[in-house]
Order: sequence, then structure tokens, then C-alpha cells
Amino acid sequence: MTPTVRFAPSPTGLLHVGNLRVALANALFARRHGGRFLLRLDDTDRERSKAEYADGIGQDLRWAGLGWDGMVRQSDRLDRYEAAAARLREAGLLYPCFESEAELAAKREAARRRRMAPIYDRAMLKLTEAQCAAAEANGKVPYWRFKLSGAIRAWDDLVLGRRQVKTSAISDPVLIRADGSFLYTFTSVVDDLEMGITHIIRGEDHITNTGVQLDIFAGLGAAEGAIALGHLPLLTEADGGKLSKRLEALSLRSLARDGVMPTALCGYLARLGTSADPIAADLDTLARDFEFSRYSASAARFDMRQLLALNRKVLHETEFADVATRLPEGADPDFWRAVRGNLDLLSEARHWFDVTHNEIAPAEMPGETAFLGVALAHLPPEPWDTTTFRAWSGALKAATGRTGRTLFHPLRLALTGEDQGPEMAALLPLMGRARAERRLRAACAEND
Repeated sequence: MTPTVRFAPSPTGLLHVGNLRVALANALFARRHGGRFLLRLDDTDRERSKAEYADGIGQDLRWAGLGWDGMVRQSDRLDRYEAAAARLREAGLLYPCFESEAELAAKREAARRRRMAPIYDRAMLKLTEAQCAAAEANGKVPYWRFKLSGAIRAWDDLVLGRRQVKTSAISDPVLIRADGSFLYTFTSVVDDLEMGITHIIRGEDHITNTGVQLDIFAGLGAAEGAIALGHLPLLTEADGGKLSKRLEALSLRSLARDGVMPTALCGYLARLGTSADPIAADLDTLARDFEFSRYSASAARFDMRQLLALNRKVLHETEFADVATRLPEGADPDFWRAVRGNLDLLSEARHWFDVTHNEIAPAEMPGETAFLGVALAHLPPEPWDTTTFRAWSGALKAATGRTGRTLFHPLRLALTGEDQGPEMAALLPLMGRARAERRLRAACAEND
């Protein structure tokens, strides 16, 4: 059977790095084994699912380089869920419930007072057909729970090794709300069966869901072990803290806007949690050695510094044509070659364009007025090229006796407003003599 995997986000928000890591694991596994990678939008939550988020998911995945071999929306498959629900009802595995949320809360509180687990007591299973009919006649609308088997559901996880869930320790899950809408726990199982999914690869936070869903798979007639399961450990911050609070800031949209390159992000996430060093590469390269056995069962630490180091390397090797449309208007190949080696993020190019083409605030340099005056007097005539700064600084060395930092730092600060940055030899021709002269005069006035 052709390996078939799926990435199934809910269009209720922006994709973040945790989502992309799961999508990558699925896509790389499919490429590695000549399989199919499907995109499914789990959009049965009518209130929270938004069209703009659905569109954004596709845009973000394409930005990351992930294509897909087929796509479905759960909102287009409601008839399939109705049919599956009917089968579960006929098998006695789906039963109506009429308790209000207040009644359920009272039951949970009573269980806690008795120091018992707040597991649903299955009171509604005792209702007769006549009692159910009477409840509905009195205006009550049922929601529907799945009757768990109480068995221990175990599997050999592709990432975590042997895992099991005691379904006897879990409340019978609600599969259908009172308004008739279906919950993910149910729809995901129906879709995975009907789409021919062979491997479910998702986050470790779904472990309990997996135990429940294995029961539902069995209830719908799936053979035990028909689908392989893999759960990636969750991401933490570099210091080990929870990353969840920062996920919005780590959305693919915001990272792309800041200038993270997709090959850097995918290369970093693809090997995060393994012993292999991250590399910036296309998906085919990343897929060649992709194996679940390389992942640690421990939480993986997302370190922005490591990502930026990889991104810096990518930017340094990126050609102008590949970023031209994302650079400030007027930027040319000379500008890009001058600044790319000093960028952690592509968005930082905006600042250096202002340095070379617009105006900057004069820097404070107490005690440097006399030296800056000499620098102004020795400013070479145009035309300027990459040899101009060396000739100019050589003349200043001879005139003032200054060398090293005492010579170069005041010039950099006066001309760029920064202590560090791209080579002055490359920046000077970009800013031109008139701009350099204005900045030297402004620095002299500021520090007079």
C-alpha cells in the first residue's frame, strides 16, 4: 500500500512553528517513501473556523515549499459523518445524553469531593427509548457520546516507542454536539479511514486522543494496527519553558514578514529533536535521510538563536534575484552584496538601505570633532568605488597618526550611525560623496 499521510490543521488561527514541524514530518516521510501527502482542513468548528485562516494555511505551506497531493475540507464531508454516526448508533456505541453543562459540572464536583476521578458516570446509558422520547418531547436536544470499550489501547509509536492509554480512565467522549455539529475526535477517524491514511503523525499532545480514537476506529470496523502512529514531542523554549505562550509571535506569517527564509526554517525544524545538525536545504535533500528513529522522545528545544544563525548563512548565500522583490525599492545587486553578510533577517536590509540611501540621525561622539573635520577635509572626489575607503582612511592615517579602532570607529559611527555593520568599503560608494559630506558636517555640529 502506498504510504499516505495527512496534515490536518483547523483554520482557526495562523500556522506556527509547531504546526510546520508536524507538516514537515508528514511531507518528508511521504517523499522519503514515495508516498502521498494530503492536506485536510478540519473546519467543523463553525464559530471559530474562518475563510481567511483557511486561505492563510495554503499560503503559508506554499511559502515553506510544501505542496500537497490532494486536499479536502471536513465541511464538505458532513454526509460521511452522518453515515458513520448511524453505524455507531446501530452498534450501540453512540448514545444520546441530555444533561446540561451545569449538571455535568455538579457531577464532576461531587466526584472530586469524594476524591474520585471526574469521569462521566454513563447515567444516560440507563435511559429507555421512552424516556429519551419524553425528554425530547419536553424540548431537550441530545448530544451524543461514544461508549468506550474500557480496554487498554496500546501501540508501538514511531517516535516514542511503546505507548498505551487506559480507556477505562477516560470519560466517554462527546462526538456530536446538541446543535448537530461533529467534533474533531470523530471526524478525524472517519476521514483517516476513508482517505486511506496509513500513518498518522502528529504532536505528543494527542496521545490521549489516540487512545480514544483507536476505540472509534475499532467501532467503525478498522482492523487493529491498520494505521501506524507517531507522536512528535512538543517544542519548548531554549530554557526549557513552554513555547505555547509565544506561538502567535512564531507564526509562519510573522517569521516570513521578519525575513526568515523558508529553507532555513524548514531545515531547522526538520532536524529539531534529532542529533543531526540542522542544514538549510530543499525538501528533497531533507527527505533523503528522514527517519523517525532519529527523533528523541524528549521535548525539543526551539532556539531562535540557532534559527537565526542558519538564516544568516542562507542570506549570505542568496542571490539578489531571489530576494529582489522583498528588498526596498531602489535596491540593486551592489547593495545586496554589500549588506547580505550582516543580516540575521531579511527585514534588516531596510535599515541598511536607509543608511546608504536616506538620512540618519547624527551620532554623539564627544571629543571627535577635530578628527571629523580632518576627515571632511580629506574626503576624496568622486567617482567612488570599493577602493575609495581604503585610500581615504590611508590619507587620514598619514594626516592624524591614528590607526585601528581610533581611526575607523569614528568614521563608521559618523557615516552609518552604527558601531558595527557591513564593510565600509562597500557602503561608501552606495551612499555617495554628497551624503557622506552631509553626515560628517552634521556629526561635527552635533559634537562641537
